[in-house]
Amino acid sequence: MKIPLKIRLLLWLINRDATLQIHQMSAPQARQVTEKKKARIEKFLDYAPLPLHRVFDLAIPGRDSQIPVRIYQPTAEKNLPLIVYFHGGGFVLPGVDSHDKVCRRIAHDNQAVVLSVEYRLAPEFKFPIPVHDSYDATVWAAENAALHHGDPTRLVVMGDSAGGNLATAVCLLARDLQGPKIACQVLIYPCTDATMGSDSITTYGAGYLLTHASMKWFVGHYKATDKDLYSPYMSMLLADDVTNLPPAFVFTAEYDPLKDEGRQYAEKLRAAGNEVLYKDYGGLIHGFMNMPKMSPHILGAYADIRAVLAKYLSPNN
Repeated sequence: MKIPLKIRLLLWLINRDATLQIHQMSAPQARQVTEKKKARIEKFLDYAPLPLHRVFDLAIPGRDSQIPVRIYQPTAEKNLPLIVYFHGGGFVLPGVDSHDKVCRRIAHDNQAVVLSVEYRLAPEFKFPIPVHDSYDATVWAAENAALHHGDPTRLVVMGDSAGGNLATAVCLLARDLQGPKIACQVLIYPCTDATMGSDSITTYGAGYLLTHASMKWFVGHYKATDKDLYSPYMSMLLADDVTNLPPAFVFTAEYDPLKDEGRQYAEKLRAAGNEVLYKDYGGLIHGFMNMPKMSPHILGAYADIRAVLAKYLSPNN
């Protein structure tokens, strides 16, 4: 499917801006540049935040540090579904602010409490520290759900890109450590293979927002050693055991270098006996959840999330 005109224009603007070549920068420089460009890009996206009953920041205890989180409550009602969200950004770029509008829409659309996790970032905090923060935040969310109007029996983990990777790692850890019971995992164009061996990385690795060069830069900052690349908590596509995991909704974008590894991970989950829904959204690029006005297919993805969660969070499931 052809890329919609508005997204093609966005790509043209980004591709001609040499200051956005983050793989040529240090991590602090890249964060500065992306923050500086954020207002301009958001103005182009024309996407106003949805109002909610309450949005507030909190610091929760982790194993060796406080973890900042942002909590979204769509209404004053109690016992709502509880979604723990992990933002994208290649494990390097912040943060909950970058996905504030995404989390607002997810909370609004699903009438769910969303807890967005500000996990520590590489290269200052390399693997597995972001995984530990993500898992610890999920455990805390399950144990303290009622304090913030959430229902721990309807716990979902969700994330996009690097955050999708962290959501998969949390599911594996919850299984391995007999942690909280997760009702569903939603993996939004996730990275699942840090060795970057898929064909789509070559096909769509330049000109489509996320580049092969930036992916190598992200992974280079995230890994502590080359051995980390093969850890099941970094490259779950290479994991020996993906049995007994929560039902999964995995989706990808047609013009995304991560498309193949997302699809392959969905296939691996299904082959291991897990319940899986996989969908590839035609004409879209990496990061499309942040640009819902650019194509009706993007709002369709939000609607698909709503349908999946309605299925797995219903009392009869």
